[in-house]
Amino acid sequence: AAFLDSISEADLIVPRRMADRLCLPLSRLSELAGISPYAMTSRAESSDVQAKLGEIVQIIARATEMAGDEQKAIFWFKDQPIVGFGRTAAQLVQQGQSEAVLWTLESMEQGVYA
Repeated sequence: AAFLDSISEADLIVPRRMADRLCLPLSRLSELAGISPYAMTSRAESSDVQAKLGEIVQIIARATEMAGDEQKAIFWFKDQPIVGFGRTAAQLVQQGQSEAVLWTLESMEQGVYA
């Protein structure tokens, strides 16, 4: 909840705040979410933008719970290849595979090495 609270305003995810929190340029966050930079900035309140950013928030929040540290979770998301996929969580999200990342986190939580 702390991650979401830090990037939200009036119950909306603010793309610039999220990019800053993830230490990413807004253009990279746009790529990860599969949203045009124009839509990311001019239509941030749209349900499509909020849903895509929400997927990333859900992953970061879950990883933070497991790691016990938001910075570790962000590092994992951006830089740690996931065993069995050979790609990072960020790369999988960019390829539209957020569900695979959440499944991986759930498996790790249940003691399956990933």
